[in-house]
Amino acid sequence: MRFGVVIFPSKEIQDFANSYRKRYDSNYALIPPHLTIKSSFEETRVGIQDIAKKIYEIAKDFRPVSLRISKFSSFAPVNNVIYLKVEPSEELEKLHNDLKLNFASEQEYSFVPHITIAQNLSDDEHSDVYESLRMNKVSFEESVDRMHLLYQLENGSWTVYETFRFGKE
Repeated sequence: MRFGVVIFPSKEIQDFANSYRKRYDSNYALIPPHLTIKSSFEETRVGIQDIAKKIYEIAKDFRPVSLRISKFSSFAPVNNVIYLKVEPSEELEKLHNDLKLNFASEQEYSFVPHITIAQNLSDDEHSDVYESLRMNKVSFEESVDRMHLLYQLENGSWTVYETFRFGKE
């Protein structure tokens, strides 16, 4: 099975992202707007139980995490993805690194905190959409108190396997 670890932003940010995603993101129906903390990896049903315990231990060591979203950005020319830029922070970086250290899986790209709003666009479409979006002002700031271990269903959609609150219980 495929698993991943994400943070879901508030409904306000999800609604904002979805206003673009429904037009420009081919994965719109498969997963809500999210910030990937640990990219997808393969694991067995038995093995994921140990991983869930490790994630629980990691989550206990964190206070709620601040998310600051400041603008639209893009991964072009590497790929035609447009996203909401989440400002890097020590706490996000530490959370990502703590998860990475506990799981032996390959990571295709370096960690860039973001919420995808457009992907799988042609070069021309990407250029047009990005040029119009990057002129818009974006400013969100919030604190999130949990992360989620997701798994992928047979139809390609993702659903929550377990939720982990930050901090000691």
